[in-house]
Amino acid sequence: MLTLTSPVETWAHRLPAGAKLAALCLFTIALFQITTPLPLCVAALGVAALLASFGASFARAALGLLWPLWPFAVLLAVWHGWTGDWQAGLVIGLRLAVAVTAANLVTMTTRLSDMTAVIERLCRPLARIGVPPRLPALALALVIRFIPVMADRLADIREAWRARSPRKPGWHMLTPVILAALDDADHVAEALRARGGAG
Repeated sequence: MLTLTSPVETWAHRLPAGAKLAALCLFTIALFQITTPLPLCVAALGVAALLASFGASFARAALGLLWPLWPFAVLLAVWHGWTGDWQAGLVIGLRLAVAVTAANLVTMTTRLSDMTAVIERLCRPLARIGVPPRLPALALALVIRFIPVMADRLADIREAWRARSPRKPGWHMLTPVILAALDDADHVAEALRARGGAG
């Protein structure tokens, strides 16, 4: 499985993982307090300027990760246009795009091992009630590592559909995608059990 960390070295790679995750949490909380489009546009410009400071190749890769958001943006636009509340749709769309871009910047500039170490430290109090701190850290690692894997699976299933049918792939892809995810999860669970579990 692949990681989302960018091979393009930037100044943000040298910042502590804990500081970046804390900043992301505070930034996301602030985003959800904003209810008008103009401040969100300012936040979007700020994130775009930060993205540009990392260089063109890094920015292209980060923008490529936003591509899966376009169906949700279209759905929001259609729904809120139909209900007449276009401003709410714009606010939700901007908030989603800015939050996801900021999260991508953190994951692209932070090694997965550093992020899991931070989560494990934060979850140490859970050991008092019998929950190993490694479990939440492992769950985060698996979620992040499965993102590019599932994107590749989806692309493979889409190509297989196009090779067998002249129709565009639609909701019919849902079943094979879910089955592929369950199959991958089963293989990962078997690998974890073979290595002594996650505890």
